[in-house]
Amino acid sequence: MSKKIDGLGISAFFESMGLMLRSGIQVDEALGLLTEGEGGSGKAGPLESALRLMQQSTQEGSPLASAMEESGAFPDYAVSMVSAGESSGRLEDTLFRLSEYYARESSMSERLKSAVTYPAAMLCLIIAVLAVMLVMVLPAFTDIYNDMTGSLSASGYGYVRLAYVFCWAALAVMVLLAAGLIAGYVMWKRGARGPVERVLRLFPICSELLDSMGRLRFTSAMSTFLSSGMMQDDALERSIPMTGCEPVERKLRRCAERMADGHSIARAAYDEELFEPVYGRMLLAGERSGSLEQVLGRLTGHLEENCENLTDRLVGTVDPALSGVLMVTVGLSLLSVMLPLIGIMNSIG
Repeated sequence: MSKKIDGLGISAFFESMGLMLRSGIQVDEALGLLTEGEGGSGKAGPLESALRLMQQSTQEGSPLASAMEESGAFPDYAVSMVSAGESSGRLEDTLFRLSEYYARESSMSERLKSAVTYPAAMLCLIIAVLAVMLVMVLPAFTDIYNDMTGSLSASGYGYVRLAYVFCWAALAVMVLLAAGLIAGYVMWKRGARGPVERVLRLFPICSELLDSMGRLRFTSAMSTFLSSGMMQDDALERSIPMTGCEPVERKLRRCAERMADGHSIARAAYDEELFEPVYGRMLLAGERSGSLEQVLGRLTGHLEENCENLTDRLVGTVDPALSGVLMVTVGLSLLSVMLPLIGIMNSIG
């Protein structure tokens, strides 16, 4: 079984397959061409290994979805989408939609990694600076003042002790934040996202970003399912697990219940306030005009832009805050150890 292919690799594969199928090339021949293209790298990566297995399967008569499933290199969502596209005769459109979907997922993942990487680097920098202050700078001032005991008042020693206490307290807080960040990352990678999300939702901007990302995944998956020829109720049911956001999933479950009572997807989403009112009206208008898929595509673009803006806003809030903590901590610590020296110089002058 092949290793899982990353999002960009999956996006490139689906786009290449879609282009070749559109030009009239058969599935097994297209896989063969892609295998030859990957073969010049000198070593077999996950995609090349999967392509070889898939080419062999399709040459034996298996459909593309079955070959993808046997390779074990593709997510279940991609396999089910390709299967639906093959069943409805809209495989080409489905492949292009999947390419856009995984390109979008990869882009959002990279933006979130960047949003986390810089604050993590700042935390490491703050910890390093505080450690240097405690190990080198403050002891150096303490030694100087010990050599000048006759000229240093008791209040001067108080300032130095205050600098130590302040640095130790700031260092403890920064280490706890770094440990929490590492623990949250490990839990997120291992699939235990519930506790991490509950902590993140304590901050309004993080809660808004998580909800927006959940809606983005839903609209992207929903439009892809509909483009494969799937019925609205089935597409909704299959899209719900793709959101990865519990509050959005609850609203979607209620939308599914409304659809079971005879409501349309657009009306159910509007009544449940799944989207902002302006977006809800867009869906209603798109459904009435028979262009729901196109409206979902535009809505996906709007939500993606909103997620990017929220991510930038989050980074723009966290970065200055951490920089401020670094400057304030170092500045107050240095001021605390410099005050006695200023007093000594004034007494000498």
